Amino acid sequence: MEPVLDLAGIGFGPSNLALAIAVEEHERPVRARFFERQARFGWHRGMLLEDATMQVSFLKDLVTLRNPTSAFSFLCYLRDRGRLVDFVNHKNLFPLRKEFHDYFEWAAEQVAHHVSYGAEVTGVRTHDDGFEITVGAQSVRTRNLVLATGLEANLPDGVEAGERVWHNKDLLTRIDSLRDPRHVVVVGAGQSAAETVAFFHDRFPAAEVHGVFARYGYSPADDSSFANRIFDPAAVDDFYSAPEEVKRRLMGYHANTNYGVVDQDLIEELYRRVYREKVVGQQRLLLHNTSRLTDVNPDGKCVIESLADGGQLPIDADVIVYATGYRPANPVRLLGDLADHCERDEHGRLKVTRDYRVVTNNEISGGIYLQGGTEHTHGITSSLLSNTAVRVGEILDSVLRRVQQHQAELKLQAVK
Repeated sequence: MEPVLDLAGIGFGPSNLALAIAVEEHERPVRARFFERQARFGWHRGMLLEDATMQVSFLKDLVTLRNPTSAFSFLCYLRDRGRLVDFVNHKNLFPLRKEFHDYFEWAAEQVAHHVSYGAEVTGVRTHDDGFEITVGAQSVRTRNLVLATGLEANLPDGVEAGERVWHNKDLLTRIDSLRDPRHVVVVGAGQSAAETVAFFHDRFPAAEVHGVFARYGYSPADDSSFANRIFDPAAVDDFYSAPEEVKRRLMGYHANTNYGVVDQDLIEELYRRVYREKVVGQQRLLLHNTSRLTDVNPDGKCVIESLADGGQLPIDADVIVYATGYRPANPVRLLGDLADHCERDEHGRLKVTRDYRVVTNNEISGGIYLQGGTEHTHGITSSLLSNTAVRVGEILDSVLRRVQQHQAELKLQAVK
């Protein structure tokens, strides 16, 4: 029989990739396995636009804030790719998104021996002091689970994706199917929406591109030095220990560091394009502020409605792209009936300890850890890259403390 794992990671995006690296670097052997239903590593491939950049510093990579000397750092990746000096000369903290994805793939290749791809976990049940998970026809035993099931595309109520209605996560995987569009509609006010508007405007020089958002204009992201402290590892402690009212205030105060905001450079570029087209008298970039999209049909017909005066503009769109963000996947959905043994607060949210472990009743003795889905307890960095390196170190330390405690209990029982 296969030995019992110390931890099984479900999902293998950047968070569990960082955890696999922490396992690889740990001073003592850790029995770990990660299961990913995709055939290979991939992270938002549909939005890897050629000129899109990261919105976090390269120093907030998979390892540096946990281990600055790690061989898995972005700088080591650059050296391996022969671009370290070029990057330094670039004088830029924010790499291209395509480049950071290549860094992730580079790192994933080095820990591939910890990962099973094309492996979907279909069942979880308790077993002795841990769990038994079902992966295809295989059963795997583990003392701890680390769930990193990522985010799900968010579409407005009543809207379904189809041939002419997309979520922006599928942009690059579906764009080749679009031939000479006349009218494109993009819904949303955040970074991805603005990038999608610019992308369509560049790619199809004969198309009218309509950006639709409820705000009066795109709002700039607050990336000032003091505001960015909300992403510091120490901020997690502050947030976790704060009263519920303070947590709500902090999320409200600092939502503009991450949600529904756009880089200032991109805002200025889109404004330049709109103004230039007004000057030359050939306007095809049309930004509809204080507006919403209604009467959306699968064939692309829709209406842009002004929230200010109720005016309506019918559009026969070749494609409607919703850049309306993501929502956390239910982190315990795959636990099935075991989810009923996870404790919840008065708002129905999972109770989570400071080390990212779900609070469970006595019927579950194994540890269930979350990477994502903990904004209500740990703050805005719950599903972001900013604190990933530190978070996985804390999770691994907690897992190993539980493993050592279990081994000590077994020795004590043997003595008795």
